[in-house]
Amino acid sequence: MPTVTVNDVELYYERRGTGEPLLLIMGMSGNTGHWGEAFLQDLERTFEVIAYDHRGIGQSAEHWDPFTIRHLADDAVALLDALGLERVHVCGISMGGMVAQEIAINAPERVRTLTLGCTYCGGPDATFASEQDMRFLAEALTSGDRERALRAMFAINVSPTYADDPAHWQEFVERASATPTPQAFIQLQMQAIIGHDAHDRLGEITAPTLVVHGTLDRMLPAGNAQVIADLIPGARLELLEDIGHCFFWEAPDRSAALIRDLAGAPAGAQ
Repeated sequence: MPTVTVNDVELYYERRGTGEPLLLIMGMSGNTGHWGEAFLQDLERTFEVIAYDHRGIGQSAEHWDPFTIRHLADDAVALLDALGLERVHVCGISMGGMVAQEIAINAPERVRTLTLGCTYCGGPDATFASEQDMRFLAEALTSGDRERALRAMFAINVSPTYADDPAHWQEFVERASATPTPQAFIQLQMQAIIGHDAHDRLGEITAPTLVVHGTLDRMLPAGNAQVIADLIPGARLELLEDIGHCFFWEAPDRSAALIRDLAGAPAGAQ
């Protein structure tokens, strides 16, 4: 199992594919298994894909000390150092998008291109899930009923059309069951997310940037994408109609193509 110790934490990582390096940064409670094979297989035709588990998540070592988004960004940069990678394309989704913002601001020399998916930047214009959705999710997560909690997470992360397919639900259950994240650790990640505020610093980002968001995102509404795109010089905004928070599950081919287009990379072998 490939691991590396950075900043006194042991991180699990995977490398696959060939081409220019692409660092994938996962969101809250997610790990390398949550990217989905369709998305990863498409990307690895063009890029050397580096995916990893945040501190305390998945196959990385347990970590129970509080941390910030900046700490997670420092972990990612230290991982690049350990792997001997000077400059990479970066794609971060949700909480991972917040981490990617911090990398692009504080270590701009490491970022070839920047893809920010289904994320937010903090500040006065940022919005979270609606009060109704937050209550729906909180009640499910604290119910003690595992299936209810999983169904709530599934519903809040995807579009109704995607959720209607039983095969998608089964795949979600398998991913969630493989390496479950303790609820107490999700609370640590949530504290880091609440403390994230890059709003007044996004103008410092110099990397070519793509902002991607599903219009039916209930976790972090799509208005956040417009705010981010307006604040980053030259950023391109791509709204995916009728798609939920985990857009890379619902539209893996299109999502991979958008990242390729930003990187100026060919589609690779079919």
